[in-house]
Amino acid sequence: MVEPMLIDLKALLVEREDCDAGTVSKLREALAQGGTQYRTLREVTEVIKKKIESASGAAVKRWHLKLGIASFFLGYVQQAVDHLRQSEGALANFYLGRALVSRREFDEALKAYDKAEKSGYNANQVQLQRAGIYRQKGDLHQAHAILNKLAELSSHSAEYHFQLASCHLAEGERLTAIDHLEKAEKYDPAHTGVLFQLAHANDLAGNDEEAIGFYERCLKHPPIHVGVLKNLGVLYEDHEKYDKAVECYRRVLTGDPTDEQARLFLKDSQASQTMYYSPEEEHTFNRFSQVLEISVTDFELSVRSRNCLKKMNIKTLGDLTRISEQQLLSSKNFGETSLEEIKEIMTSKGLRLGQSLEEGTPTDTRYRPQQLSEQEQAVLNKSISDLNLSVRARKCMNRLGINMVGDLVNRTADELLESKNFGITSLSEVREKLSQLGLTLRGD
Repeated sequence: MVEPMLIDLKALLVEREDCDAGTVSKLREALAQGGTQYRTLREVTEVIKKKIESASGAAVKRWHLKLGIASFFLGYVQQAVDHLRQSEGALANFYLGRALVSRREFDEALKAYDKAEKSGYNANQVQLQRAGIYRQKGDLHQAHAILNKLAELSSHSAEYHFQLASCHLAEGERLTAIDHLEKAEKYDPAHTGVLFQLAHANDLAGNDEEAIGFYERCLKHPPIHVGVLKNLGVLYEDHEKYDKAVECYRRVLTGDPTDEQARLFLKDSQASQTMYYSPEEEHTFNRFSQVLEISVTDFELSVRSRNCLKKMNIKTLGDLTRISEQQLLSSKNFGETSLEEIKEIMTSKGLRLGQSLEEGTPTDTRYRPQQLSEQEQAVLNKSISDLNLSVRARKCMNRLGINMVGDLVNRTADELLESKNFGITSLSEVREKLSQLGLTLRGD
């Protein structure tokens, strides 16, 4: 199969005098070819910078326009803003507006879009961008008002369906949003925002392969949102593709060297590349964990023993490994006969009373429901999703079977860190979220 010829970016941006919507379309097509095109574009921007130094008159503004557009698609947003402000015309102001939106400078972006429309940029496209700004500012009523006036675009515009889907997502109407996203993809399979939202929806649903596919398609259609690279990096790590994860985080840092989260993610993924992992050991550990989760009600206990364990809030074999013989005997009506009964059960599963205490957990600091008020119990019964954890931390919670806040506070920091891809960054995040609720991990 003959490889398609790479688009000549130097000819497009340096040798060709004009820069219009067709130029932008061709630039995106060139970057979608991948390979060396990004490196070539960076080299072209250096050429353009020298052109600006030697140019004069109207030519200076044209070079600033080209450099601003190129910087925008390379992800250098601040540079894009600086150069586009030194240009003029409809195209310059439209992309200045987009760059300012990505910096969340919404009021300045609205002014730029006003200038773009007055200079002749497609009014419907400008209005769609305005709807996006109002949505991000939290004014969904105004965003819907604009979109209602543009309803005729629903038959062909991907951007219209993208903006409408984004409003529905903000309102919690996920299924309706996905319906519009799928329509948008049909009209424009290269719409980066649409691909990102479809990737994110699949990511949240646990459809990793589909999510990775959409995120990877995003990479072919710049500008690339930093969230694409971070989320894709996390998914790559989940599938043990650490080299690809490292590349994602490095790309984030190329665009923004001050992104500390990306720097920590990079450090974690680089460490994972050399980390020893034994499937056999993990299987053994998982089997042991399953044994600890066995309910004491699964065994034929005497009524006396069963009632005593219930009063002490001992529900699983794991709970019994965290309590000593003396503590059991100190419970009212729990005697030597009950103790021997419990010890026999523990021995049959290869466990013993107080085992966890001997292995380094000196006290049982778990939250026990009978010691809490109704309000405190309600907090512990909150879903983990209510903590709004990052994708990385949320994946680890799912892997560990942690569904409620109460499940989480019964874990120690060491137990969490034993999970693959759960590093210090995620641990700090979890501790911060719990501290907001006045809670801590067990042992903290």
